[in-house]
Amino acid sequence: MSIIKRGNTLYLRKRVPRRYMPVEPREFALISLHTDSMEVAKQKEARVWADLIEGWEARMAGDTEDAEARMAAAKEIAAKRGFAWMAPKDVAKLPVHEVLERVEAIGMGRNRRPKQADVDAYLGASAEAARLKASNALKNFWRITAADDVGKSKDQIRRSRAPKEKAFRNFTEVCGDLFLDEIERSDLTKFKNWWAAKIEREGLTRNSANKDLIHVTSVIRRLAIEHDFPVKFDTKKLTFSEAAEKKTRDPIPDEWIKDKILAPGALDGLNDQARGILLGMINTGLRPSECAMLTEKQIILDAPVPHLVIEGVGRKLKTAHAKRKIPLVGVSLAAFQAHPQGFPRYADNPTLSATVNKYLRENDLLPAGCTLYGLRHAFEDRMLAAGFDDRIRRDLLGHSLTRERYGAGAKLEQVRDMLQQIAI
Repeated sequence: MSIIKRGNTLYLRKRVPRRYMPVEPREFALISLHTDSMEVAKQKEARVWADLIEGWEARMAGDTEDAEARMAAAKEIAAKRGFAWMAPKDVAKLPVHEVLERVEAIGMGRNRRPKQADVDAYLGASAEAARLKASNALKNFWRITAADDVGKSKDQIRRSRAPKEKAFRNFTEVCGDLFLDEIERSDLTKFKNWWAAKIEREGLTRNSANKDLIHVTSVIRRLAIEHDFPVKFDTKKLTFSEAAEKKTRDPIPDEWIKDKILAPGALDGLNDQARGILLGMINTGLRPSECAMLTEKQIILDAPVPHLVIEGVGRKLKTAHAKRKIPLVGVSLAAFQAHPQGFPRYADNPTLSATVNKYLRENDLLPAGCTLYGLRHAFEDRMLAAGFDDRIRRDLLGHSLTRERYGAGAKLEQVRDMLQQIAI
């Protein structure tokens, strides 16, 4: 029977399921139902057992080094047994009899060591369990910013997270695995000084250092709001001045594209899909990732004006303005006619730019200081030279407009005719 009587009180007595043996050393659970009425005891039985199950589940969740999980588990375990969770310093202020009740709730007995999860629940989670360190900062940051990743492809998420991961990896190597609520300006100054030496030693730009400093401090500030801990540092004049270093990516000159890249046989050693993406960019100004992620439904070849529809399919667009239609002309039209289903090999594949840039450099097909992305800038330069209206240029490139966008913009036929005049 699951209900037994001891003296005048009825108890629930049930075998502990095998699943909970790691956190419950007793073979049988014995819980007072605080009644001598069998009718009342039977009414309480299901609820008390369910509370026990929930408590064990919470205790199992507490068997982890993750600070946030331990804290949540401690609060839940305490609540299931009728206690309010309190920090250690507050438990110490309770009357002696209440402290003893909490000690007894831990269930210490002969030959039994108390479980850390129970100690956390009834006597207050250990101080370190409630605090975040630099080493687990990003794990918590990704959780609270998960909504920002909705709609992004796996590669977009990887690329957006990589700079922060690098920044915290560098920070912990230089300053150690500090508690976030103890990081002071002196720690950040130490990190900045490390970067200053690295810049001088390796000839890096100040921009790389500033990104690390900004990523580290912005993540800590966001977590401080979420977890309610004080920020002990200020960021005034923390970053390096970089005004003289700012530079744009160089465009690939039209003559170079025509005479070098499009020379007979120049691209024969590049795989078919990478070559198709390169050619597709020349007269569309597409970003490499936009071109690589195009699907068959976005490549419209049987319309009066063959065109591409750039929209968030399988990925999140860089901005709201990136959604657009681009007529196909010249070598770009031919490239998409050869690849009407897109480029599945490079869809959400981070190796595209590295593959193309490596091939172009090894075959002397890139001017100094240029990359594959220079095709996009070359496309913009051709539009500027031809006197394209600012609205049309921005619509084609997916850029924002400095004034309100009225109407639907130029028709595809009109834009196609303009692009044919500058097409390669």
